[in-house]
Amino acid sequence: MANTPPGHRALRKGRVSLAHHIYLVTAVTSAREPVFADPRAADIACRCFHAGNRLTATRLLAWVLMPDHAHWLLQLGEGETLPDTVARLKSVSSHEVNRLLKRQGRLWAHAYHDRALRHDDDMLAVARYIVANPIRAGLVRRVGDYPWWNAIWL
Repeated sequence: MANTPPGHRALRKGRVSLAHHIYLVTAVTSAREPVFADPRAADIACRCFHAGNRLTATRLLAWVLMPDHAHWLLQLGEGETLPDTVARLKSVSSHEVNRLLKRQGRLWAHAYHDRALRHDDDMLAVARYIVANPIRAGLVRRVGDYPWWNAIWL
């Protein structure tokens, strides 16, 4: 891990994967490049998130794709780990977006931030916070005006 950014090890410290637990994950693009400002890239990444959600026991409960990052609220499936789940989300979307845009190299930054929700956390409030991200970023005035998000409750 000689070329691993210094903060990466700190992000992994204490990371635990527990089946059926809920995690809020934030992943940024490499160098915070706004790749998903291109609607074609955003569309294909979202299709990858949907497809991956059907092929695994992990459930994407809510998510939003911003120009240079993504937030995922997910419930880990039995026998799955958080690092493997995040790697799968990033890998499939990277492959498809790079192919579409005829680009090479890393799409997503190597590290990601995660927080395990406690039992007393309001999952619906966290989901609302996630999908309202485009409003706070000044991209839209209403959640429904932003096309790259989903939540099982809405």
